[in-house]
Amino acid sequence: GEEVPPHLCSELPRPEVVACEIPCATDCVISEWSPWSTCSHSCSSKNAEGSQSRSRSILALPAEGGKACPPDRALQEHRACNDHPCVHFFWETSPWSSCSEDALVTALNATINWSGEATCGVGVQTRKVFCMKSSSGQVTPKRCPESIRPETVRPCLLLCKKDCIVTPFSEWTRCPTACQPGNATAVKQSRYRIIVQDAANGGQACPDTLYEERECEDIPICPVYRWKTHQWSHCVLVPHWVTQGVLGHSEACGHGLRSRAVTCLSEHDDSADVSDCMRWAGAMPSLVQECLVPCKDDCTFTPWSKFTACSFDCESTRSRRRSLTGRSRKRDKCQNTEVYPQVETELCPCEVFTSQPHGNWSDCIIGGGTSEPQLGARSHGDAKECGEGVRLRAIACYDKTGRLVEPSRCSSSGYIEESCTVPCPFDCKLSDWSSWSPCSSSCGPGVKVRSKWLKEKPYNGGRPCPKLDLKNQVYEAVPCYSECNQYSWVVEPWSPCKINSEQNSLHCGEGIQTRKVRCVSTAEDHGGETVPDALCNQVEIPDIMQKCSLYCPSECAVSDWGQWSKCPQVCDPNIMQTRTRQVLRSSVNTKPCPEESQMKPCILNQNCFQYQYNLTGWSGCQLGANATCGHGERRRLLSCRRSDGATVSMQLCQRLRLEKPAQTSSRCVVGCAVDCRLSAWSAWSQCSHTCGAGGQMVRGRSVVLRAVGEGRPCPEQLTQHRSCPVKPCYSWLLGPWSPCRVQDGQCGDGLQVRNLTCVVHDASVSVTSKPVENALCGELPSKESVLQLPCSVPCPGDCHLTEWSEWSSCELTCINGRSFETTGRQSRSRAFIVQSPENQESCSGQAMETRPCSGGKCYDYLWKTSLWRDNVRTVWCQRSDGINVTGGCALRMKPAEVRHCSPACRKPFSYCTQRGVCGCERGYTEIMRSNGILDYCMKVPGLEDKKADVKTIAGKNKPVNSKMHDIFKGWSIQPFNPGEKLK
Repeated sequence: GEEVPPHLCSELPRPEVVACEIPCATDCVISEWSPWSTCSHSCSSKNAEGSQSRSRSILALPAEGGKACPPDRALQEHRACNDHPCVHFFWETSPWSSCSEDALVTALNATINWSGEATCGVGVQTRKVFCMKSSSGQVTPKRCPESIRPETVRPCLLLCKKDCIVTPFSEWTRCPTACQPGNATAVKQSRYRIIVQDAANGGQACPDTLYEERECEDIPICPVYRWKTHQWSHCVLVPHWVTQGVLGHSEACGHGLRSRAVTCLSEHDDSADVSDCMRWAGAMPSLVQECLVPCKDDCTFTPWSKFTACSFDCESTRSRRRSLTGRSRKRDKCQNTEVYPQVETELCPCEVFTSQPHGNWSDCIIGGGTSEPQLGARSHGDAKECGEGVRLRAIACYDKTGRLVEPSRCSSSGYIEESCTVPCPFDCKLSDWSSWSPCSSSCGPGVKVRSKWLKEKPYNGGRPCPKLDLKNQVYEAVPCYSECNQYSWVVEPWSPCKINSEQNSLHCGEGIQTRKVRCVSTAEDHGGETVPDALCNQVEIPDIMQKCSLYCPSECAVSDWGQWSKCPQVCDPNIMQTRTRQVLRSSVNTKPCPEESQMKPCILNQNCFQYQYNLTGWSGCQLGANATCGHGERRRLLSCRRSDGATVSMQLCQRLRLEKPAQTSSRCVVGCAVDCRLSAWSAWSQCSHTCGAGGQMVRGRSVVLRAVGEGRPCPEQLTQHRSCPVKPCYSWLLGPWSPCRVQDGQCGDGLQVRNLTCVVHDASVSVTSKPVENALCGELPSKESVLQLPCSVPCPGDCHLTEWSEWSSCELTCINGRSFETTGRQSRSRAFIVQSPENQESCSGQAMETRPCSGGKCYDYLWKTSLWRDNVRTVWCQRSDGINVTGGCALRMKPAEVRHCSPACRKPFSYCTQRGVCGCERGYTEIMRSNGILDYCMKVPGLEDKKADVKTIAGKNKPVNSKMHDIFKGWSIQPFNPGEKLK
C-alpha cells in the first residue's frame, strides 16, 4: 500500500468498461453481488460435486412508476467449482533417527563454548519423507504440495559422555606382626575400590580390577624348638632311715620315684636354652614319675592291658586285664582275685552335654555369618544387601553335672542358626510419560503438559518418589507457541432486512438482519476447513445480528458504511479516523439524505494500538529423548503483545521492525540421582569378653557415598551385633576362714586357714560356681596370706583386741565443701575387750590406723544431741552421709552434756529443774524476786509425805558423777547412740 515513484510502474493498463446503472428516485435499489462462497467440496466424485453461490439484496423499495425489484430467484446465483476428480496426495515420514554428531554442527560446537565441556553439544536427527497417494501408495514427490513438506533434519542435544568414576583403593589390610609357623600358607593382604558412577554414552569404561591382593613381606617365621626326653633312671626308693621303723621293710622294695633328663633342641638339633622351648615348644615333659620295686613276698603282675572299646550308649562298661608273673603264679594268696583282681570293669565314661540358648538373637546376617567372609568378595558389587540370611543365637554348653564346658562340645560353631530374610528395597515406580497435551494457547505462547502417575510406592528404604500432587501424579510443562492467524472468523452475507410487518403496513423502514459466523483454519494444508469456535479469538467474534433499513418508496437510499480509515502508528487524539457511505438514490421530496461521513479521534487502546515484543519466563530444564539427568536446554518464547495486553500475530511486530530480545535459550543441568554407596562389612570383631556370658561381637560398614537428589537413601543399620558363645570362666574360690587354731594350748597366737577351690562359672551376676579340676585354673595364688592368717585366742586377764573394722570411705580435707588436696585418708579401728575388771586401767579404749587413698569426698561434721533427761543428754558427732563417727567435729563447738542452773540452787529445799531454772521440791512453793530468780521455798501446809521427800532428795542429787560413770560412758561399752545408730 506504500506509494512509489511513477517510473517504477509500467504503462497503465487501459481501463475495462463495464455497464452500470444509477437508480432514479422512484426505482428499486439492489445491492452489489456478494463474493462467491467457498466451494462445498475440494474435489468432485460420482456422489458429490463442488458448488458455490453468491447473493444480493433489495436495499430500497420502488415508488409508483419506478423500476420494479427483481424476483427472489434473481437475487441468488450458483456455479460449479473444484470439478477435478478426487485423488488424495499426502506426505508420510519415517521415525526420527537417534541424535548423532554432524560435521557442520561439530564445527559450530567448537566455536561456541558449551560450559567448557567438549563432550556435550548439539547434534542432528534425520528422517525420510515420502509422498503417498491414498489409493496406490508411494508416488513421486512432485504430486504432494511442497508448501507443507515435513522437515527431514532437526537439531538435538547430544547426551554428555559419562566416564566411569571409582573411589581410590582402600588401605592395604594389615599384615600380622606376630611370627608365623614355617609350614603355614602364605599370608596375603588385600585392598579394594568401589564404582561410584558407571560409564555411559561412550564414556571411559570402568577398570577391570576392583580387588587386589599381595603376599605379605618380611613376616618373621617362628623359630622351631623341641623337647628331647632321655631314658628314665632306676627306681629310687624311700631312704632306709625313714622306713627302718616300719615292720617288714628290711628289703629294698616298694614305691619310689624315677627321673629323667629333658633337654631343649633347636631346629638343627643343636642344644638350646630351656626358656626357648618353654616359649616355643609348649609345656615341658614331666621330669619325675612314680615307680614300684616289687618285694619278694609281693604278687607280681604284668602291666594292665588297655581298656576294651566302649559302645555309644551310656549304660555300657569297659574292662582291662592283667596276669600274674614269675613265682606269683604259684602262690595261693596271689590267686585270690578278691584281694588281687586280674580283671577290672568300670562304667564307660559317658559325656552327655546339653546346650541352652544365651542372649538375644543377632541381626539377620547376609554373608559373614558364623564363618568369616571369603577373600575377594569385598567389592561392593559382590555384596548382597538383602534376601535370605541367617540369624544366630549363642549357646552355653553344660555337662551332665551341670558344669559349664566349652561350647564346641555342643555345637561346632557355638550357635543356634535360624534362616531369616532382610527385605529388599523397592524404588518408587512411575508410569511412562503420557503424550503431550495440545498447546494451552491458540495465539502466542502457552504451555503443553505431560504427566506420569504413581504405579508403586517405595518401601524398605527404596528410592523415594518425586513430589506428587493430590492425584499422585507428577507433571512436566514446556513452552509452546501457536501462530495467531491459524484460525479466523469467516462471515456469510447478511440476510435480507426483515421488517416487522405487523407494525408497518408499507413493509419498509427499520428492521433486523442476521448472518452466519464460523471459525475456519487458515493453515495451508487445511485452508477453509471449519473447526470448533473455541479455537478462534472469542473477543473478536463478528456480530451475527444488526439493525438495517429497507428504504421506503421515494426515500433517500444510502449504502452501508465503509471501513474506518487507519490511525497513525503513534497515537494522536488530534488525528481523526473517518468512514463514508454513498447516496444510492436521491429522495423525491426535499427531505435531506442522511450524513455521508463520520469521524472519531485516534485514542490509544480503543482504535489505535502500539506493539512490542514480549518474553515468557524460562521453561524447566529439558533433556534429550531418553535422558533423566545431565545437561539440557531451557527456553523462553517470544510473542508480540498489543498495548492493551492482547497477544497478536508476530507479523505485526515484524512489520514495525522492532528490536528483538536477545537470548531465548540457555544451557542447564539436571542433577543426577545418586544412590547411597556403602563399604563392605568389616570382619567380626573379637569377643568383648574372654569368657562368660554377655560378650558381644560387632562388625560395621561405612558410608562411601551419600545419596544425592532422589537417590536411594542410606540404611540406618551400619553395625551388626551377635552374642559370643558362652565360654567357661575358671577361677580360684576362697573358702571361709577356720576358727583360730592354737598349737599345743588353749590361748595365745595361732593360725586361721582356708581352702582354695578351682571353680567354673559364666561370670554373670547370679553366678553359680561348680568345682572342677585344679589344673583348669592354672597357677595358685602366690601369697601365703591368702590361705593362712595369724590370729590369737585371748588368755584370761588379757586386753583382747577385736577384729579391725572395715576401712572407712576415702575423705579429703575440705573448707566450705571445696577440696585442696588430691590424696585423701581413710581409717579403721578396733576396740579392746576387757577380760577382767582388774585390768581396766591398763587397756586403752581404742586402736586406730590411717592410710592415704585416692578419689575421696568432702564431708561435713555436725554435733547431734538427744533430748534432755534429768538435765543430762547424749551428744555425738555425725558425718554428712549420715554415719556417726568419733572425731571430725570441733571439740570447742561441742554442746554441753550436763545442764547446770546459773546461779546455782543453794536455797533450802530448792533444786535445778529441767528448764534450767531453780524450783522447789514437792510440798514447797516458789517465792520469786522481781527479776525472776528464786528468793526462797515456802512450805505448803498439810502435805506431810516422807516418801516424797526421799524421792525429791534422790532426784536432787542426780547426776552421780563418779569414775565408774566415766568408764561406762565410753563407746566400747555403749556402741549405740540414742538414735539407735552404731557409733
